[in-house]
Amino acid sequence: MKPLILIVEDEPAQAEMLRYNLEHDGYRTLSTASGEEALLMVRESVPDLVVLDWMLPDRSGVEICHRLREAKDTRPIPVIIVTARGEEADRVRGLDAGADDYVVKPFSPNEMIARVRAVLRRTRPALAAETLEYGGLVMNLASHKVSRDEKPLRLSPTEFRLLRILIERPGRVFTREALLDMVWGREVYLEARTVDVHVGRLRKALDVGGGDLIRTVRGVGYALDRDAG
Repeated sequence: MKPLILIVEDEPAQAEMLRYNLEHDGYRTLSTASGEEALLMVRESVPDLVVLDWMLPDRSGVEICHRLREAKDTRPIPVIIVTARGEEADRVRGLDAGADDYVVKPFSPNEMIARVRAVLRRTRPALAAETLEYGGLVMNLASHKVSRDEKPLRLSPTEFRLLRILIERPGRVFTREALLDMVWGREVYLEARTVDVHVGRLRKALDVGGGDLIRTVRGVGYALDRDAG
């Protein structure tokens, strides 16, 4: 699945330039001009990276970055801060806030794409991997084959996509709404119950005697966790 980038930028032309070039390079994007809305969106859609403008109308990007780093569920999300402030003290402040990189305006689309790739390679190596492994599970993304404890598993395309999301971030709890967006897409309207049904099927497919690998968090969602059961 293509990585999802959240763009937090209040200048429409800049936001559109980022959106166009990131999508042209193969990424999925979401966009908002509000820091407060960004904090809500990261919990609903779980981006793989946030491109965050320093100067926003409601809250500063540095404050938003602090908030992301304070919460356990958003702490792992990599952040690139974008700003016109190029002084060393400002760069240090941005990095001290928890940003993974700092890009000074004006910048070229190619520079931003290169920064995004570099941060994702460093923080999310699973995105570039052809094989993902966890708790005896081996998932080959190239051949679309999955095994557990060397026993081959039969998964539907939907179950495969669902497992890939969970195995890329083991231990992270995904809400039903986030899984709906990431597995089926934001354009498709389905009830949250759909996630429960497919998680049940995936759980059954993974059960080859090694214990339950999917942890249910009541009222929240699901996580891949070798201590689930």
